[in-house]
Amino acid sequence: MSRPSKTSREVSVVRMRGGNKENVTDQVAEEAPISLVYHGVPQVVMMATPADLEDLAFGFTVSEGIASAAEIRSVDAKEVADGLQVDIGIAPERFSTLLQRQRNLTGRTGCGLCGVETIEQAMRKPNRVVADVRITRKELHESLRALGERQELNRIVGSVHGAAWAQAGQGIAIAREDVGRHNALDKTIGGLLRAKTDPTSGFLLITSRASYEMVLKSATAGVSLLIAVSAPTALAIDLARQCGMTLVGFARTMSAGEGQHVIYTHPNRIVE
Repeated sequence: MSRPSKTSREVSVVRMRGGNKENVTDQVAEEAPISLVYHGVPQVVMMATPADLEDLAFGFTVSEGIASAAEIRSVDAKEVADGLQVDIGIAPERFSTLLQRQRNLTGRTGCGLCGVETIEQAMRKPNRVVADVRITRKELHESLRALGERQELNRIVGSVHGAAWAQAGQGIAIAREDVGRHNALDKTIGGLLRAKTDPTSGFLLITSRASYEMVLKSATAGVSLLIAVSAPTALAIDLARQCGMTLVGFARTMSAGEGQHVIYTHPNRIVE
């Protein structure tokens, strides 16, 4: 059940415009509790858009350092009372490690480090990225425009984040949406891994700020270039610098010309 039928809902609203009141209907995003369960043991419950749940499980498992893509044995999404559940099977040795960092907590929408119990767990350091993906300024902004065009749900509801993965000279290969920015990123990474596409051969774009967790998830997947439409945090910049990632923020398309962006770390991957 990779894509449940309901990602939005029609509701009755009272719309005020210029002092005029109008009773109309509107579309709003669906949000549901999603439980990720490893070998029958609940690990985390997060609020998310109920679509692409297998991608979410794959991406979350890898980006959180729980297991590599090769160590994921099975992923099965199903409806349960009042929500959805994804059952995930991983290599036995990884499951033993997971039990030692048991989360089993509820994550709010967009919570990136929800449930970790120690500072050490929160501040884990990914391996240094070794890929050297390079793109032109023109490609950067063409990809941003293309991401906007791929956000079908957001065009309807106006309240969901988007994430996409693209390759130099080829454009966007995969895009995902979710009410949580971390979930959108995990779904994108998971979609790549399920398709057996190497994330290190391209770059990521996100329609949110570049927080520490977003850089951490991207670096854990081995991605060397992350582009965000909003600002990064100081800690995100520190992590990107340490692990060799190029971090771009305030990337905006303009009505005329290429647009604007700010390169915070390792600028050599953005070329003329």
